Amino acid sequence: MSAKVAVVRCPSYETRRLLDAVGGSLELIGGLGSVIGRGSRVFVKINHLSPASSPERAIITHPLFTRQVLASLKDLGAEIVVGDDILSESVAGFEVSGYDAMCREMGVRLINLRSAGFREVPCPGGEALKSVHVSAAVLDADAIVDLPKLKTHSFTAFTGAVKNMFGVIPCGSRHDLHSRFPTSEAFGRMLVDLFACVPPHLTLMDGIVAMEGFGPAAGSARPVGLVLAGRDAVAVDAVAQDIVGFGPDDVETTSSAARRGLGTADPGAIEIVGVPLAEARVKRFRKASLPVGLLKRRLPASLYAYVQGRLVLSPEVVHAACTGCGECFDACPCGAVLMEGGRARINREACIRCLCCHEACRSGAVRLRRSPFGWALASLFRL
Repeated sequence: MSAKVAVVRCPSYETRRLLDAVGGSLELIGGLGSVIGRGSRVFVKINHLSPASSPERAIITHPLFTRQVLASLKDLGAEIVVGDDILSESVAGFEVSGYDAMCREMGVRLINLRSAGFREVPCPGGEALKSVHVSAAVLDADAIVDLPKLKTHSFTAFTGAVKNMFGVIPCGSRHDLHSRFPTSEAFGRMLVDLFACVPPHLTLMDGIVAMEGFGPAAGSARPVGLVLAGRDAVAVDAVAQDIVGFGPDDVETTSSAARRGLGTADPGAIEIVGVPLAEARVKRFRKASLPVGLLKRRLPASLYAYVQGRLVLSPEVVHAACTGCGECFDACPCGAVLMEGGRARINREACIRCLCCHEACRSGAVRLRRSPFGWALASLFRL
């Protein structure tokens, strides 16, 4: 059976535009009531990357987008919890983004997942993980609604619906997993293990203003003007990737999830409703790193590992821009970030190039570098 993904135009976060786009996308896939039962307990997983940032930077799922989804859920009488695991001891970290005020206005419970506790669950068919600790708020819900942001990612190439579920596990576990799975390929397979534990029932992707370049936090906002919706999160990712120039096999999370039967990535098995793909595709969408699948297809096996190593990005601190906030120090899973004289420094020998420091920096002080040979290869592959 084919998966159905709705692609709907939405040029801005203006209320009437969102009402038409979110409501229209849900109707195109059969209506919200066909997915979520009336009065259900619903967990809404937003992408709220720590540390806090304003929605205008296109780092997080825009709160106005989420607000419209919540309005639709409230029409069904759903008991709603909105959340993510953020580096804060309370919901204070949601103030800068506007989520705290928005959820209070909507009368919806907003939680930092660490406040609800975590329970260990097995990973069915896990290739990298046998079990993982998942938020109790997620496990206790009748339905999970996944609200990813359409963004590039400097480590995994793309971040969407599958990777968004990484936020339902404790921060400490995320640090540990970055250390245990230091390559993008292995890390992607691990993300799919986690996704298999908590597959969402419904995915709506905020592609109204996306992020291109060195995402997921240091890229550039790129107006795309689209909302994507579907029951199959993997299919939503595959369609989003197609729109911005990735193939279904280019990103490990998508290809691995499809291979394991967790969703559909085959373009021929996905029914697009709404805006045709030919009209939705974005030209010259800037990427941060070469996708693993692209390397595998174009290079002999003997050269694959060598070339991949030359293309990996490495972080370095721009001391003039460093504010000494320590966010990169807190985010580093392997102790490679040092604080000296009120500024950060990266120990290259200890660095595993997971780019968590780059993801955490909001001042542009952690830049990514590649060897001259790596840049030449990137140019050859039109990165």
